[in-house]
Amino acid sequence: MNGTEEAIFEGNQDAETPVLALFNTSTVARYIRINPQTWYQNGTQGDICLRAEVLGCALPDPNNIYAWKMEPTESKDKLDFRHHNYKEMRKLMKSVNEACPDITRIYSIGKSYTGLKLYVMEISDNPGKHELGEPEFRYVAGMHGNEVLGRELLFNLMEYICQEYKQGDQRIVHLVKETRIHLLPSMNPDGYEMAFKKGSELVGWALGRYSFEGIDMNHNFADLNSVMWKAIELETDRSKLINHYFPIPEQYTSEEAFVASETRAVISWMQNIPFVLGANLHGGELVVTYPYDMTRDWAPREHTPTPDESFFRWLATAYASTNQVMSNPDRRPCHNKDFLRYNNIINGADWHNVPGSMNDFSYLHTNCFEVTVELSCDKFPHASELPTEWENNRESLLVYMEQVHRGIKGVIRDKDTEAGIPDAIIKVDDIDHHIRSVADGDYWRLLNPGEYQVTVTAEGYFPSRRTCQVMYDHYPTICDFRLSKVPKQRIKDILANGGKLPKDLQLRLRQLRMRKLRVTTKAINQRRAAAAAKRAKRV
Repeated sequence: MNGTEEAIFEGNQDAETPVLALFNTSTVARYIRINPQTWYQNGTQGDICLRAEVLGCALPDPNNIYAWKMEPTESKDKLDFRHHNYKEMRKLMKSVNEACPDITRIYSIGKSYTGLKLYVMEISDNPGKHELGEPEFRYVAGMHGNEVLGRELLFNLMEYICQEYKQGDQRIVHLVKETRIHLLPSMNPDGYEMAFKKGSELVGWALGRYSFEGIDMNHNFADLNSVMWKAIELETDRSKLINHYFPIPEQYTSEEAFVASETRAVISWMQNIPFVLGANLHGGELVVTYPYDMTRDWAPREHTPTPDESFFRWLATAYASTNQVMSNPDRRPCHNKDFLRYNNIINGADWHNVPGSMNDFSYLHTNCFEVTVELSCDKFPHASELPTEWENNRESLLVYMEQVHRGIKGVIRDKDTEAGIPDAIIKVDDIDHHIRSVADGDYWRLLNPGEYQVTVTAEGYFPSRRTCQVMYDHYPTICDFRLSKVPKQRIKDILANGGKLPKDLQLRLRQLRMRKLRVTTKAINQRRAAAAAKRAKRV
């Protein structure tokens, strides 16, 4: 204990239960980071926690004539740096809403198994409404209740945006006015409450990870990857295959399906709001992962890219390269894998196989691109570390949100009425993944800089095609489309609304009727001739 001796503590048979050990003499300390390979030979077998936390009393410095005071926070931002339970979370979100009522709105997307609400903070210059052409962004934290840093960072983020907006920070003002932001700080509030009661020192590696029912929500979304790959194997005509908006299998939606109420709430949220970009905040590592998270043949790990691999790599790099810890070349690995070798980003399936992930579901069922951010080696850091963690992640959180404005966007309208066309399909040449326009006809297609051939199709309309150039600017290229209805559809719409057909359509309708008359007359004459021939043959 004098700097050269080892301290040996007995462990538990249960690897998930922490041990509270005492030194034989009083010791003042903060944290000790340990290397298990310096212990016994079996210390290198399997995954074990690499961090020991030493509890001690704060003592005044004998060389300081002034009373000892708390260390100053390591952040210039005046934010609420502490852990918040459910009740405190509600108070904090309410205080932010009261401080910035013009740009914030609190709403719930559902309840946990025990009845705790899943609260979302919306931040926008017009909260409560989707604005034409404005992209929707989301951050989700607390899917695993004991991975708490993402939860606290989202509280800090909503406070920070409110404060900076009021002070006229032009970067924040622009972000709020051009983006509709949704922050879900606690997807698994039941799990968090269990972890919070134990606290940072005693929570362990798994307590609070799962829902109250014992469900791992990161494996609880519909497995649409298998649906897609099975269709590819069975279908010989590739033109009949779909590559987006995969429907949810019927057995998954039944009441008997083993799907958490929290998962169902998030899926409904995804379907109701046209999200363009999001991120899922986790803890226990330092890396950003991107889809697919599931391997194609259920291998333990295998690089399994999406058609948008290059843009997903850009998204992951945007976060990792601006994170102060991830971008530090001298940092130590968290556990047994050194992600520095991969520039702190990796394809999710190349790390480990995760069927039923939220990221894959989001990509295959909606328009939204999503990555997972592993924020820290420690799942439940001390409150004293939160200011530093905010400084590590503040720029990353902002930069990643700004990526929602990359690529192309526009409105798809009816050429005659100028009304927006919902559910139009936007296809980009050489990228086998389409997206769709939303209720008002607006769309967003995330793309890296370059020149793209874009085709838009919609039921009842002629296809439209044009070239769209994506620049290196921090705003999207506007690519609007105006589609012409096929004549038959146009006639139907006018007659259904009690309108009068214009002369060109009257002429077209006359031509269609004459063509139909000629076809039917020809068929009748052929039948008559055949019948006459039969009668003549009998005679």
